[in-house]
Amino acid sequence: MVCFVSSQVILVQVNPGEAFTIRREDGQYQCITGPAQVPMMSPNGSVPPIYVPPGYVSQIIEENGVRRVLVLPQQPDFHPGGHSPLHHPPPPPHAHLPAFIPHPAMMPPPPHLYTGIAGGVGDLSSQYISQYHPAQFFSDQDSLSQHGRPSFVHRDDRASKAHERLQKKVKERQGVGGGGGQVKDSPPPSPRKSCNSPPTVDIQNGIGGKALDAEHRHVVACSDKQTGKEKNGELKGEALSENTTTEEEPVLPEPLSYEISISITGKDGKYQSKYSGEGLSATLEGLRPATDYHVRVQAMCTSLLGSPSEAVSFTTLSCEPDPPGPPRKSSGTKNSLTLQWKAPCDNGSKIKNYNLQWDEVKSDSECYYGPQKQYRVTKLSPASRYSFRLAAKNDMGVSEFSEVVDLFTSCSVPLPPFPPELEMAGVTWLCLKWQRPSSSPKEDDIYYILEMEEEDSGYGFQPSYDGDELSFTVRNLHRSSKYKFRVAAYNSEGKSNPSQVVEFITKPDRPSCPCRPVIRGRVQPDSFKMAWEPPKENGGAEITKYVVELSEGVTGASWELVYSGSALEHVCGGLKPGCSYRTRVYCMSEGGQSPVSHSVQTPAVPPGPCQPPRLVGKPKAREVQLRWGPPHIDGGSPVTCFSVEVIGPQSDESREVYQGPELDCTVGGLSPGRTYGFRLKAANKAGFGPLSERCEVTTGPGAPEQCKAPSTTCKSPSCVVVSWEAPPCNGAPVTEFRLEWGAAEGSMQVCYSGAGLSHEMKGLLPATNYFCRVQAVNVAGVGPYSEAVLCQTPCSVPAAVNEDEEGGVIHPPLAFSPSTCLGICWDAPCDHGSEITSYLIDLGEKQPIVVGPVTKYVIQNLQPDTSYRIRIQAQNSLGTGAFSHTFKLKTKPLPPQPPRLECTAFSHQTLRLKWGDGPAKTAASDTLQSHLQMEDKNGRFISLYKGPCHTHKVQRLNESTSYTFRIQAFNEAGEGPFSSVYTFTTPRSPPAPLKAPKLERLDDNSCEVTWESLSHMKGDPISYSLQCMMGNTEFKQAYKGSATSFLVQNLQANSDYRFRVCAIRQCQDATELSGPYSPTVTLTPQRSETVQSGGAAGSGSRTGTESNRTRQSLTDEQCAFLLLMVFAVIAILIAFVIQYFVIK
Repeated sequence: MVCFVSSQVILVQVNPGEAFTIRREDGQYQCITGPAQVPMMSPNGSVPPIYVPPGYVSQIIEENGVRRVLVLPQQPDFHPGGHSPLHHPPPPPHAHLPAFIPHPAMMPPPPHLYTGIAGGVGDLSSQYISQYHPAQFFSDQDSLSQHGRPSFVHRDDRASKAHERLQKKVKERQGVGGGGGQVKDSPPPSPRKSCNSPPTVDIQNGIGGKALDAEHRHVVACSDKQTGKEKNGELKGEALSENTTTEEEPVLPEPLSYEISISITGKDGKYQSKYSGEGLSATLEGLRPATDYHVRVQAMCTSLLGSPSEAVSFTTLSCEPDPPGPPRKSSGTKNSLTLQWKAPCDNGSKIKNYNLQWDEVKSDSECYYGPQKQYRVTKLSPASRYSFRLAAKNDMGVSEFSEVVDLFTSCSVPLPPFPPELEMAGVTWLCLKWQRPSSSPKEDDIYYILEMEEEDSGYGFQPSYDGDELSFTVRNLHRSSKYKFRVAAYNSEGKSNPSQVVEFITKPDRPSCPCRPVIRGRVQPDSFKMAWEPPKENGGAEITKYVVELSEGVTGASWELVYSGSALEHVCGGLKPGCSYRTRVYCMSEGGQSPVSHSVQTPAVPPGPCQPPRLVGKPKAREVQLRWGPPHIDGGSPVTCFSVEVIGPQSDESREVYQGPELDCTVGGLSPGRTYGFRLKAANKAGFGPLSERCEVTTGPGAPEQCKAPSTTCKSPSCVVVSWEAPPCNGAPVTEFRLEWGAAEGSMQVCYSGAGLSHEMKGLLPATNYFCRVQAVNVAGVGPYSEAVLCQTPCSVPAAVNEDEEGGVIHPPLAFSPSTCLGICWDAPCDHGSEITSYLIDLGEKQPIVVGPVTKYVIQNLQPDTSYRIRIQAQNSLGTGAFSHTFKLKTKPLPPQPPRLECTAFSHQTLRLKWGDGPAKTAASDTLQSHLQMEDKNGRFISLYKGPCHTHKVQRLNESTSYTFRIQAFNEAGEGPFSSVYTFTTPRSPPAPLKAPKLERLDDNSCEVTWESLSHMKGDPISYSLQCMMGNTEFKQAYKGSATSFLVQNLQANSDYRFRVCAIRQCQDATELSGPYSPTVTLTPQRSETVQSGGAAGSGSRTGTESNRTRQSLTDEQCAFLLLMVFAVIAILIAFVIQYFVIK
C-alpha cells in the first residue's frame, strides 16, 4: 500500500490482495480491498489515522523531496531509520490472509496510528508499488528477474519449523513403502554455491491451513538439501484407499493416468498443466524461486476425466540474487565519480552487500563492498576512462557480475580557439574551418559554437553551428556581402571565450542575360544595325563588356564573334546579299559570363531562279517523270515549295501541274506522241522566285482508244452475230481485237481474239440475257474496253425437269396414307422465256397425269409396298419440253394395329403395364415400336414411353386414384391408330413400419410395452396390433387398438418373450390395411445377482430390465464381430491354400 500526499487531497493506492481500513468522520471504520485508489481530503496536508494489523509497522521515507509511506511487516533485522525501504518484506503468517486486516470489528484497534509527517509537500512517485505479492496474485507491475522469475518472500521461523516437521513425516512414509518410489533429484539450471542455511518449504493442504492428513495424502513439495534446487519441485502422488471396506476394488480395464496442474494466482485461479502420465510421482521443472504455488491432480481413463483434487500449496526455495544492472554515473568532477545502481531481484533472500569492482590498480580489483546503493570514487585523474562492474550478495550466495561500463571523469574549461579560416567561398555560402585548442587532451569531448554577424543587420552575433566538427559550411548567404565570424569551445566543465573576429566576403553572381537585341533602321543588302539593353540583374558587380555573335543561315550551327566592348549598339557589315543571319549578345562581369540572349534574324527575300527540270527515264504515252534541284540562292530562308508549269503542243498557254516540297513529280493526263514544255520556280517564306528556262519533252506511243459499243443480231434462240468498228490507233496500228461474252456483266470471258470486225456466238440458251464488250490492241498496249452491250435470245420450249436436292420424295399430308400414295416434288425447269403452264407425270403403265404449274404432287390410289418408275415433262405455250430422268419410288406397307394394354402389377404409387407379345426388353433397332400415353388433369394425353419394349412402370402416382392410358404401334411403314382408352386404379397405401417397441418390466409377472404413434392417413384413423411370442412358439395377438402402450400380465418368470407391433389403417370404404411389423424386441427373465462392492446388494426391477437390455445389445455386437472374424479366417485360409497348392 502506498500513500501519495498532496496539499489538499491524499491519494491512497491499495494494491491487489491488500485491504485498507480508515475511520470516517462519524467514528465508523471502513475496510477497502484492492485494487483501488482512495482519495481523502486533508485540511493541513497530513495523513489521516490509518490502522495497521498486528505484526506490521508503518514507515515514512523521504527521497528527493518525495514522501513515501509504507506498511511493512515487523522483523528482527528491520531498521526503521534506514533511508530506503526493505526490498522484499516477508508474507503474513498465512498465505491466504490479506496483507491488512479484513475488517476493524474483528480485532481491537492497534496501539500505533498511521499519521503523516509535517513538512514541505513534494511530488509523490506514482510508479512505486509495494514489492510484496502473495502467491495467488501476480500483476503486470511485478518486477521480474533476469531469468524471468518474480520477486519472492522470506520465511519466518514458524514456517521453517513446520517444514521440518512435515519433511520428517514424509520421510517416514517413504520408509514404509507408501511413497510410490524414490524421489529423484533434478539438476539445477546453473552452478550454485552451497548454502549453509536449511531450505524451507511451505506445505499446506488448502483447507484453512491444516496439517497433511495421513489417510488422504495429496501432492507434496520436496527439496534436496545437498543439490540446493530452487527451480524444480519433485511431486509424489499416492492412490486413495478406503479403510472402511475389506474388499478389493475391481480392476479397471484401462490403466489410469494422472494430470498435474499448478497455479500461481490462488487456489481458485487459472491452472496450467505441467505433467501428464501414469506414474505416481513427477518432477516439476521451470518454476520460479521463492514463489507460492498451488498444485492439484486429477485422474484420467481413456477419454474420461475425473474431478481434480483439492489444491495443495507449496513454496519454492530461495537462491542467490539476479545479476544487477551496470552502475550509472549520477555526477562527477575532474577527480571523482559518483556511481548509483538499482537493487536486483533478491530471489527470496535479502541482499546484504554489493561488490563494486574497477580496473584501476589491477584487473577486477574491489572498489567498494557494502549495503549501500551508491558510492563515490575519489582521487581520479581528469579526463580519464574507468571501467566498473557490480555484483550482489545475499545469504544464499553471490550473483553474477553485471556488464562492464566505461565512465569518464570531467576536464577543465578549454582555452579560446584560434580564429576560423576561410577554406572555400561561393556566391551564397562560405566554408570555414578551425583548430582544436592545443591544451585540451584528446579524451575530452569538446564542442564548438560558430557565431556569425551580418553586416548592417543590427542583430549582432548569432550561432550558426553547434557540434564537435572542425569545419562547417554556412549557407543561404547573400552574394557579394561581408560577414563576421568567431568560434568558441566548450565541454562539460564550461565554455571558453570566443576567438578573434574575422571577416569574409561572398563571391558575386554572374549577371543575367541582356535584353533581346533589336534591328534598328532599314536592313541593307550587306549590313544592318542592332542594339540591346543592359541586363536587369548585374549579379552584384559591374558589367565589363558585351559580346555580339553572328551566324549565317537559319539553323545557328556556327557562331562568329563580330563585336566585344562596352557599347550598347553595333553595325554588322560585310554580309552576303539575299542571305539570312542570326545574331545574339551576352555580357561579362567579375561574377562570370551571363547566358546568351535570344537571337534575332534578318528578314528573307525570295529565292533565285532554278535550273530547268530534267526528264527521268523513258517517257510514257500519257505521263512523264521530272526531277530538279534547289536554287543556288535561297533568299535567306529555306526553300519550302516548288511549282511546275506545263505548256501544251501548238499552244502558248501554261498551267500548273505540281506544287509541293518534293524535288520530283509525275505529270499525267498527257496525249501520246505529243511534245510538251515544262518550267520550274522555287518559293520560301518571302514568296516565289522567277521561272526557270523551258524544258521540252515528247511522249511515247499509246494504246488504242476505247472502241464503240458493239452491235448484236440474233439468228436463232441459240445463235447471235456480234460486230464492231476500229478505234483511233494513237500512233500505232491496231493488230488485234478481243471480244468478251458472259451471262453477267461482272463475269465475262474472252471468247474471240483476232483482227476481224465480227464474230458468231453459238450454243446459247433461249430467252437468256448475255453481255458483250470489245477492246483493241496495238504494239503500245491494250486499249480500254468498250461499253457492255445487253443481248437477249428468243424464247423456246421448257427445259428438262430435274429432281430436287432431297431426291424428289416428299412426305404426304396426314390425310393420305403413305401405303397407297406417293408424294413427289421437283424443281421448276427453265421456261426459256415462256411461262410453264402444266406438267406431265408418267407412271409407265397408266395414263400420264396432267397437273398444273406446281412443283409437288401426291399420287394416290397406289398399291401398298409396290415400286413405280416416274418421269416428268414440262409444257408452255411454245410446246412440250424433254422428259426428266426416270427415278424409282416405292410405297410403304400398311402400319401396324395397336396392341392390347394390361396391368400386371400395381401398388399405391406405381402401375406396371404390359402390351403385346415378346420379351420385356428388346433392342432399340426393332422395327415394331410402341408409344404409351397417359391422360393428365387437363384431359390431354402426354407421352410416357416410346420404344421397342413391351412393359413400362409408371411411378410417382397417388393412392386410390384412377388413371387413363392409350397405346399406339408404329414401324417403318408409319404410325398406327391409337387404341381405346384403358383405365387403371391404384390401391390405398398401407401404414409405415414402426420402430421397435420399448419394454419396461414392472415386476416378475408383468411389463409395459410402448411404441410410437402415427398420424392419420388422409382422414383414416390408425390402430395398432401387438403380437407376443413366448419362447419358440408362434406369435399371438396380445392387443389391438388405438393406444400406444399395453400392460402385459401373467408372464412366466423363467421364459423369454418377444414382442412386435404393426400399424393398421382403418379405411372408411374398404377393409383394413396392415403395415409391416416392427423389429422384434426381447424381454429376458430377471436374474438376481449379489453385488458385494461398497456394502450394497441388489437393485430395483427397472434397473435390472435396463441391464438385461444392455447385455442383449452387447451380445448382438459380439455375435456380429465373431461372424466377421470367422469370415476373415476362412478367407485367409483359402488364400493360403491357393498360394501354396495352385501358384507354387
